[in-house]
Amino acid sequence: MDGFSSRGGWIEVITGGMFSGKSEELIRRIRRAEIARQRTQIFKPSIDDRFELKRVISRDNRGMDAVAVTNSSELRANILFGVKVVGIDEVQFFDAGLVDV
Repeated sequence: MDGFSSRGGWIEVITGGMFSGKSEELIRRIRRAEIARQRTQIFKPSIDDRFELKRVISRDNRGMDAVAVTNSSELRANILFGVKVVGIDEVQFFDAGLVDV
């Protein structure tokens, strides 16, 4: 199992049209997880450099630090030990291997 637990978990998908607040909602959910003392990490595709490469920024100018990666393998390799909540912004820019991650 290459170091990852198979105890289970779930996926939550935030969908909507452009400018509908998807990144804002992602940031809100990650902040709530942090308040609950869960270790979190946010990833984004390195192709998304509209605002800042190493931050997820919402249209209302809220932001959080993020790890910019080029593909699903790089994302998996960068998940830190002990992280319980992983947020991924702009998931449509990732390869199909993300499903296995």
